[in-house]
Amino acid sequence: MRLLRAAALQLWLPALILIALFVLTAGSTQFYFPPFADVLSALYHELLHGRLASDLLFSLRNVLLGLALAIVCGVGVGTLIGEVNWLRIAAQPFLDFIRATPMVAFVPVIILTLGVGSAPKIFLIALGAFWPILLNTTAGVHGISPAVRETVRAYRIGPIKRLRRVLLPGAAPQIFAGIRISLAIAVVMMIVSEIYGSPKGLGYFILSSGTAFQVEDTWAGTLLIGVLGYALTLVLLGVEYLMLGWYVQRAPRVRRSRPSIVRPRVVEVGR
Repeated sequence: MRLLRAAALQLWLPALILIALFVLTAGSTQFYFPPFADVLSALYHELLHGRLASDLLFSLRNVLLGLALAIVCGVGVGTLIGEVNWLRIAAQPFLDFIRATPMVAFVPVIILTLGVGSAPKIFLIALGAFWPILLNTTAGVHGISPAVRETVRAYRIGPIKRLRRVLLPGAAPQIFAGIRISLAIAVVMMIVSEIYGSPKGLGYFILSSGTAFQVEDTWAGTLLIGVLGYALTLVLLGVEYLMLGWYVQRAPRVRRSRPSIVRPRVVEVGR
């Protein structure tokens, strides 16, 4: 019953939006805004009988590999920068510069330099997703309490055990926050890299169908990208809940206690 209630709280707004789309676009005669039922029909047809399924697998593989590479490199480099004080101070201006630079600007240069295969796209996705993970890991490691660091130093805990038991668990909440941001950036980089130059993928599907004025297919590909991003976000939230169960605050159960009977105090007043 509790799961059904939680699902209802999460899904009532998307369900309402879908119903509104069906109703408001049912009689649409505009070329660029077809009925939503036609968009779903095109999505169903392209997934089963077209090339959209292979494009989806191509894009999904690229975004997962790029995100995994960004997590490994971002957590490793961020832990090093956050732990070494002089390195963090020296790297801070460069990190601030990178934070203000849009990674989409590097897409044409990378495509022209490395080509249109899968490797350049994975590199672009990893490049865009790397920086939020790096910055959040650095902040998380640097923000560990000095009392914890003094305890580690007093017990002479080795570097490997300190990394596994202190640094990574202490910075894990901010690391996952960076991964959530990087996931959205990874999906954007995936689409942009496939639009600029690619023989397949969701970005290529949207570009080719839009160029051919197949509006239903274009909307179907856009809808599928949103579903893909939402599904990956749900998977990430599930992993975060499993790994950070100690950090996720659960509402405490309030025990119902029987009301106690307060007996009036009798005070004897002497004459």
